[in-house]
Amino acid sequence: MSVPFDQRDGFIWLDGAFVPWKEAKVHVLTHALHYGSAVFEGERAYGGEIFKLTEHSERLVESARILGFKVPYTVAEIDAACNATLARNGLVDGYIRPIAWRGSEMMGVSAQKNTIHLAVAAWEWPSYFSPAERLKGIRLQWAKYRRPDPATAPSRSKAAGLYMICTISKHEAEDNGYADALMLDWRGQVAEATGANVFFVKDGVIHTPKADCFLDGITRRTVIDLARARGYELIERAIMPEELSTFSECWLTGTAAEVTPVSEVGEFRFTPGAITKTLMDDYSAAVRPAAVQKRAANA
Repeated sequence: MSVPFDQRDGFIWLDGAFVPWKEAKVHVLTHALHYGSAVFEGERAYGGEIFKLTEHSERLVESARILGFKVPYTVAEIDAACNATLARNGLVDGYIRPIAWRGSEMMGVSAQKNTIHLAVAAWEWPSYFSPAERLKGIRLQWAKYRRPDPATAPSRSKAAGLYMICTISKHEAEDNGYADALMLDWRGQVAEATGANVFFVKDGVIHTPKADCFLDGITRRTVIDLARARGYELIERAIMPEELSTFSECWLTGTAAEVTPVSEVGEFRFTPGAITKTLMDDYSAAVRPAAVQKRAANA
């Protein structure tokens, strides 16, 4: 059994200082716990470098702004805190989780006077899906819940509260023997998986849902750039679920998922092919510092 996350060794950066991992606590009446007023990022370090760190820090600040509060640190200070946390915990490859939230001075829907806190944790974390699953393609079921209309939820923010339906959907999928779930949006269009964006291939052309009601992932944008650099045609558009019968390849992208092939979505089947494998390789090369790639080549 793995060690619970509140009982691990190491250090967490909390409001400007390192505290022992087990002492990084908040009060039970913290506003974020009751009202979802928290934003976070998920980042990966490869060879001691956090991939696209500043983009993540900028998104954290913007997510907080959308939720109506200001992170009390600059982007540069957040970058520094993330790097320091990685180093303090002796990690070279790892996962980094910055989170900002409203504190406990006021308890109610209104919380204008609450202190804004920031913490950064880092730990070892292998591929989101097992190596065996990734090579053959993971299986997804359809999620019961849908991504909401942007007029009803702050969909451009990486807000903690928006992930409640993701947890419900992923648990249900795992209970049914699947690795994850694919969500539709409020219009019935294909949106994303519970924590990753989705791509499809038809006749050599890559298709992906337009990110107009869900998070435009940093990994998503990276893979789009890599695909276009390869000369692939890539179209961002509305995709209806019945169209999945016309696609030959499918994969997910995300900081945790990286580039993960999909073999099944509900009744639809896919075979990881040349485009999927090429972008898996290109992404692996992009995220690893040149020094790490050189050591691997000489090994």
